[in-house]
This record gives sequence, C-alpha cells and structure tokens, in this order.
Amino acid sequence: MSTKKYVIGIDYGTDSVRSVIVNAANGDEVAASVKAYPRWATGKFCDSSKDQYRQHPLDYIESMEYSVTQALQIAGPDVAANIAGISFDTTGSTPVLVNKEGIPLSLTSGFEENPNAMFILWKDHTSIKEANEINELSRKWEIDYTQYEGGIYSSEWVWAKVLHALRADENVRNAAYSWIEHCDWMPALLTGTTLPADVLRSRCAAGHKSMWFAGWDGLPSEEFLTTLDPVLSGYRSKLYDKTFTSDVKIGILTSEWAARLGLPADVAVGVGGFDCHFGAVGGEISPNVLARSIGTSTCDIMITSYDEIGERLIPGICGQVDGSVVPGYVGLEAGQSAFGDIYAWFKKVVAWPIEQILAKSNLIDADIREKLVAEALDRIIPELSKEAMVIPIEESTIIALDWMNGRRTPDANQEVTGSITGLKLGSSAPRIFRALVEATAFGSKAIVDRFKYEGAEIKEIIGLGGVAKKSPFVMQTLADVLNMPIKVARTEQTCAFGAAMFASVVAGIYPKVEDAQKAMGKGFEMTYFPNPANVGKYAEIYLSYLKIGQFTESEL
Repeated sequence: MSTKKYVIGIDYGTDSVRSVIVNAANGDEVAASVKAYPRWATGKFCDSSKDQYRQHPLDYIESMEYSVTQALQIAGPDVAANIAGISFDTTGSTPVLVNKEGIPLSLTSGFEENPNAMFILWKDHTSIKEANEINELSRKWEIDYTQYEGGIYSSEWVWAKVLHALRADENVRNAAYSWIEHCDWMPALLTGTTLPADVLRSRCAAGHKSMWFAGWDGLPSEEFLTTLDPVLSGYRSKLYDKTFTSDVKIGILTSEWAARLGLPADVAVGVGGFDCHFGAVGGEISPNVLARSIGTSTCDIMITSYDEIGERLIPGICGQVDGSVVPGYVGLEAGQSAFGDIYAWFKKVVAWPIEQILAKSNLIDADIREKLVAEALDRIIPELSKEAMVIPIEESTIIALDWMNGRRTPDANQEVTGSITGLKLGSSAPRIFRALVEATAFGSKAIVDRFKYEGAEIKEIIGLGGVAKKSPFVMQTLADVLNMPIKVARTEQTCAFGAAMFASVVAGIYPKVEDAQKAMGKGFEMTYFPNPANVGKYAEIYLSYLKIGQFTESEL
C-alpha cells in the first residue's frame, strides 16, 4: 500500500465539470476526467434571446459523480485509498434558491422543470433592471454597499439574480427560504451540512458578489434589502455574517458520498471558491502579478498586501476582498464578460451555411456529409487565425467593441452591446475576425490601464486557460496591445489544479497555500513578448476603440 497522499480538485466550468487527481508531494497529475452537463448540452432551461442561462443541480451532481469515479478508475485503487482532500471551484455568481433544508427548489416536487428554481449561471443577464436598482439605492444609502465591489453592482451577481427570480415567479417566491452559491453548495452537499445556518460560506463568493464586508457586520442590512424590495424580507437573517477563506476545512465526506465516489470516509472537504480565483492559485499567482484566466470570458485576478492597498478603493472592478484568493492578501478581481465567446459567436455566423445547407444536402451520402461538416466546423477558427495573423495591422479599417455580452469591467454595464465599424466591401471574414481578436485585446488593456491608473502595480502577467494555451495569434496580439510579456502556465487545468492545492491545505498536508504552490506548481511553458513594431500601431487604434466605445455607450 502506497503512503503517498493525493488530492482531488473539482472544477465546475460553464459547460462541464473536470476532476483532477494530483500527487500532493510534487503536483504530478495522476488522472483527470471531464464530463459535460447533459441537460445544459441540449440547451434546456436556457433562452439566449432573453440572456437566460439556467443549470439544473442534477447536472452538477451526476456529472461530478461520473468525473470523480472515472478519474479514480484511471488512477487505480491504491490512489483512491490515499485521497486526503477535496476542494471545489465553480463559476460565479451562480446562485440557487433553496428551501428550509437547504435543498435547491428544482430538486423538490413541483419545481423540477422550473428555470427560476435552478442555478442561475454567471452569464445570465435577466436581472439588469434589478442590478440598476441596487446601484441607484446604494448611491442614496448611508453606506454604499457596492464600494468594495468596484462601486457598480452587476446583473451577473447574486442579489440581482435572486431578486429577479423572486419577482418573476410567485410559486418560487412562496417556496424559497434562502439562497446559496454553487461553490458553497457542493462542499455542503458532500459533507451533509446543507442547512442554511450550517453552511460555511466562501469569502471569495461573498466578498466579490454579495456585498459582504466584515466592517459592516456582513451582508447589507435588512433595512437596505427590504427598501430595495419587500420580497427580500427576512433573507438576511437566514444567511450569514461570517465567511471563510478556502484554506478552511468544512468537514469530511458523509458515508453516503464516500461510498458513491469510492473514497475513504475521512477525506477532508474544503470551503469552495470561484474558478478564476482558484485558477490564479493553480497558475502560481504572487503579489502584483495579474493572472488572466482566458476562456469563454476572462477573469483577471491580482493579490496585493494590506500595506500596499491601504484604504484605497479601486473603482470599476469586480471587488477587492481580504483573503478571497490567497489568505493574508487582498484579492482584486476584474474581467471581460466575453472573450472566447466572441470568437465562438463569429464561428457560428460563418458556419451558418455549413450547418443549414451543407448539413442537409442530398448531393452526397450521409457519412461523407457528416464528416465534411465536422471537418469544416473544426477548421474555421484555426483557418481564420492563420489568415488573420498575416494581415498588416495598418491595412485594417475595421474596429470592433468586445461588448457582445455586456461589459464586466472596467465599470460594469450589461446593457452595452458590441459593434463592428469600418466595414467595406473588401472586409473579408479573416479581417473581421482579426478585428474581433484585437477588440478582446483592447478590452483587456482597458482593465490593465484601470489597475495602473488606480496605483495597483502590475509586475507580470500570467495567461491561464484554453485560449492562452491554444491560440498563439490571440496571445501575441494581447502581448502587443498590452506591451507586456505574458507567461503561459504549463498546467492544463489551472482551476482544478488550484482546487487541488487548496485541498492539500485543508487536508493538513501543507500549512498554507503558498507552501502548496511551491511544492505542487509546474511553472510556465512559454512567454509571449510584445513585438515593438506593433506596439505603437496598436496604441493608436486603441484610442479609436475608446472613442467608439464612448459613442456607442452614450448614443446607442
């Protein structure tokens, strides 16, 4: 029997869950498994025309159980017997309304198919009206509860989402007792501590998304919430005052979950957190390093010392919270509401005749037709990238805005929309694609410039996630626009890897997160350096990007 200790990091993304088993001694990945959410994959409970994106808790439970057991099967019984800890990260803010027992309403009779009773995914923007009301009331209140969240509350965050669901659905409103974030519910479920009063709430989620701050004794006051809307009456007393950093152990697996997953009963389970924060830890973030998790959207994370940040508040970001990333530091969060999603949107536009005409053609047999469609869809983005990267910067007249899913930061506004300007009859698909890539880079620069303007020193930038590892064209453009080198983390699944690092701490293998990072970190696989010839050209185009943004936001 091996005496090695292993940990499991479980990362809930937008489309799937991934479980990674890691050797706690050296960070070697032993096994991994990814499972897509079956209901979500079919588009159930979503309506993109309304920006409604809901996920059923059974997707989370079934997919997690599958991915963990499959990873353990790959790793073998010796590894399974020596699992010491589990930690979770999830998207966020992704809350759900629950009953008195802490059970999501969609797991109770009568609400199984009700989207308002399900988890409201981070990218759901049905609550723009509610977010605006929160901001308006906060400006008038004696305490501006948004001040540690960048000064602007977003429709991507919990109070706006919960308020919208309660207003929209009388049955849900009558059945709901409280709410919980996805990152809090998973560890609560596995440890049998789902009663709202017993759940240890994540500092990461609470500080960045629910206006929690220790200085005003936790969440916004009952008076504030009921002034916002009487339907929130009593919610504060059913929630929490204290929060916990993700190096804290909640408990151990219940006997039921230990049996279902095939794990020892004494496996430690830690407080959860958000994917991008854990990804920054897995990517070996350190003070004054900007860790950019680049995927469907981006999440930009920094940590800074208490002395450096002092009493300064950075406006327009997604919050600054004590211990939200690495305990002992203030965590800063920003991000873009869409990044890779913009490329996916353009791919879908370009692919329309493939999916709607070629896929239905009777001129070729079904097998060849299916293969042609699959090949074409698979090659669209690589071929666009190949052609776009050779177009001289100065030749392009096209400038785009990256606000197709609203703007997260700087200065959250989910009502703004994307745009493409400067189109001509010679504007080809690769030229438009290049403008979209440049737009996502310009949106990134706006974030970096805000941090710098407010005195947050950025010494280094780290790229994490699928886009960082798979798209040299995007990463080189980003380095050129930011005029800074970007190091790409070697670890494939940095969010799950960060969860594994936290799991090693809650299991008692390491005393603190920094020790886990040092022992388990895998370093960086490459660095993109800015091309001096491109830096000045992009600086000029960026000014036009800002002007177009100002015009569309004020006039359109």
